Amino acid sequence: MANSAVAVRERRAVSGALALVGAVPVWAWLIGLVLVSTATRYALARGIVAPWIMVDELIYSELGKSFASTGHFLVRDHATAAYGLVYPVLISPAWALFSSVPTAYAAAKAINALLMSLTAVPTYFLARRVVRPWPALAAAVLAVAVPSMVYTGTLMTENAFYPVFMCAALATVLWLERPTPIRTVVVLAVAAVAFLTRAQAVALLPALLTAPLLVAGRRAWREYRLMYGIAGVTALLVVVVQAARGASPLGVLGAYEDAGHSHYAFGKVAKYFLYHVADLDLSLGVLPFAAFLLLVVGFRGLDRQARVFLAAAVALSFWLVLEVAAFASANIELLRVEERNMFYVAPLFLIALLVWIERGLPRPPAPVAGAALVAAALPGVLPYSTLINLNSVSDTPTILAVWGLQPHPIGLTQIPAAVVSAAVIAGLLFLLLPRRLGLALPALVLVYFAAAAKPIEGKHRFASLNSLYAGITNPHLDWIDRAVGRDAHVAALWSGNTERYTIWENEIFNRSVGTIYDLAPRFSGGLAETPATIDPRTGLLLADGRPIRARYVLTDGSLEIGGRVLARDVRKGMLLTRVAGPLRQLSRVEGLYPQDTWSGRTARYTRFSCSGGTVKALLQSDPSLFTRTQTVTAFISGRQVAQVRVGPKSAVELAVPLQPRQSACVVTYVVRPTAVPAVVTQGRNPDTRVLGMHFTRFTYSPPKR
Repeated sequence: MANSAVAVRERRAVSGALALVGAVPVWAWLIGLVLVSTATRYALARGIVAPWIMVDELIYSELGKSFASTGHFLVRDHATAAYGLVYPVLISPAWALFSSVPTAYAAAKAINALLMSLTAVPTYFLARRVVRPWPALAAAVLAVAVPSMVYTGTLMTENAFYPVFMCAALATVLWLERPTPIRTVVVLAVAAVAFLTRAQAVALLPALLTAPLLVAGRRAWREYRLMYGIAGVTALLVVVVQAARGASPLGVLGAYEDAGHSHYAFGKVAKYFLYHVADLDLSLGVLPFAAFLLLVVGFRGLDRQARVFLAAAVALSFWLVLEVAAFASANIELLRVEERNMFYVAPLFLIALLVWIERGLPRPPAPVAGAALVAAALPGVLPYSTLINLNSVSDTPTILAVWGLQPHPIGLTQIPAAVVSAAVIAGLLFLLLPRRLGLALPALVLVYFAAAAKPIEGKHRFASLNSLYAGITNPHLDWIDRAVGRDAHVAALWSGNTERYTIWENEIFNRSVGTIYDLAPRFSGGLAETPATIDPRTGLLLADGRPIRARYVLTDGSLEIGGRVLARDVRKGMLLTRVAGPLRQLSRVEGLYPQDTWSGRTARYTRFSCSGGTVKALLQSDPSLFTRTQTVTAFISGRQVAQVRVGPKSAVELAVPLQPRQSACVVTYVVRPTAVPAVVTQGRNPDTRVLGMHFTRFTYSPPKR
């Protein structure tokens, strides 16, 4: 009797809790979901300490910063309309409200968190077209739980495009239901906003043209004729206007125009399409993908609301994934799966799972077996050993989750079997789970998202830390602004001897960093940079044949510029110098490997406008590479002037008296013996450089008067 009474009390407590939950309006739960998601995403985004997807984040940082201060879209002070403009406008308040760039960067990530979390709203209203309020709310929860929400920590258009794309999906469904003139204009307007957010939204156009065929068949041309007419007129106008400007119609794609001119082989595009569909399946946890396939197979037996939703979902997903796969197939460097460019369709599959559950989990034997088999088998086609690389860190979050499985608990070669085994288990659940437990399926998907998110977040944090350390080690990220003021103009000189991030990160976190001068090959993916040269006799820095003039200049230690050093990043060797007159290089070091202090067999030190004096080079060997003493010999005009022996564990200073010749002093260093690290290390990516000696520092002393 006591046990029975306890059971009754427990049932009453559960019923009371459910009644309390039901008493709160769904809209209040939706608002709460957006707020909780925003707070959670911002807390996680704080672990991303610096931009790291370059040069994309640099571009959108510059666009947001310039729009906040000038109302124009500028990248390195050059106007551009080649990139999506909606996202820079949305994050620009961060730079308008906070003069400190590190603080503005944190505020921009808070805006990201809100933007991405707002995806829950159109997802809910889209789901409400086909399911009841509480399953629709579940769809909204899953939409903001996808692991790709990790991009809230980056200054990327993904943050704006995710909610905008779902608004476009909602507008598409509403238009397909009743293609009135107003709804036609609305769906086109939302598509236009999506295009201004990311040129990738061009895929919406074929989706809008094909979805009616799935809904109305042959009647589509009559029922949706307004859309087809507007699309035809728009295409004609684009061709005419671009032709009048002497430009290609593909010019409307902005920075992605080159993608339109790439060569696309049918077989390769088909293979990449299969890879991208397989990755989408795996990223969703198999179950939503299987439900989507099953609904597609049973399309004609669905109610009209479900058919309309599915028509929109199929058209939008097909064209977007095909576009992404084709773009990836044109990459000649290596195989890539661009999940970052297609995760926007995930809510469509998540809604499909809830539609199937709400319709009672129908399981016609042949279709359900086929859907489960395809969904479980697809992850097995992915070439994991090839995809697990550094590119996946920025592009393929699901591969990062798989990467986290090795070396423990499983090795790289065991990953395909492990993934397929897990997919088969998911397929069996899809086939065999009792109908009364149907709601466990979205719960399992949520658990899968949470488990996958942890290694993905970890990889992104590590990547951002690496990028920050490669660029800035000064305790203050805005150390340049602190030294000269945010309104000053600092020229940056790229020598090619340091990490590119020493320019990029300082450029992002300091408003004062302006014109970039290249003394080495261009390094910023087509962004505005000014080629520069050095007069070999005078050391003057020239651009377009004229001396460069700047009050302040940012350089690395290999470029000693005449002037007074105001601030420095000691570990990175970056110097901020105040200059009087044109920029003049006092000395130059050649023969060191880019972004390193290692020399090859020789190195050269040149002192411009030199009347003598002494240069001291601090030399250091490496006991992991050399087991015996090395010799470094200094030559001037082919004549030996100094020599020193350097032990494997020692650091030695070599002083050389300089001798001017044609107003310059030149010292050539010869290192013996040298070594190739690949002979010692047996890694997958061996270092095959010929290494001589670490030339850690050069110190010049003028002649005594």
